[in-house]
Amino acid sequence: MVARGETDELSRGVYRRADAPETAHADLLAVCARAPRAVVCGESALALHELIDDIPAAVHIAVPRGTRRPTIHYPPTVVAQYASKTFALGAERFEAAPGESIPVYNAARSVVDAMRHRSRIGETLALSALGRYLRRGGRSDIGELQEVARELDALSVIRPAVEAVLA
Repeated sequence: MVARGETDELSRGVYRRADAPETAHADLLAVCARAPRAVVCGESALALHELIDDIPAAVHIAVPRGTRRPTIHYPPTVVAQYASKTFALGAERFEAAPGESIPVYNAARSVVDAMRHRSRIGETLALSALGRYLRRGGRSDIGELQEVARELDALSVIRPAVEAVLA
């Protein structure tokens, strides 16, 4: 079917009909098909929520701590392990193509995670995402941000950053 042009190979063992609607998120579809328990996180989630302008060099996914980390060479993938008790916090579905959805952390969870892991992803990127999140939603979204931060024990990181951005 690949040779006849009826299907396209997205990743090892993952195929998509050649006449399927085009999508800018084929890499995310491929990774989520290969790792069905994973949730799109980090820079990939921030980009999906349009909180950063960067195009991530790899697909960032999270799996519950204590489970097997998927090994995916193409598309390039970065795998994080999150605590099992908070793994599902903020997970939602994102329509990557018509009729095809993938799990992704919501905007608030993505911003809190960026601030928690700012030493790894870069403080500038994390603060930029926080600023864009706050400007987009205004003060009404601060409550959701603080609720997620409380669940993840990250209030001590979020509060001063929110105050600095809003000052």
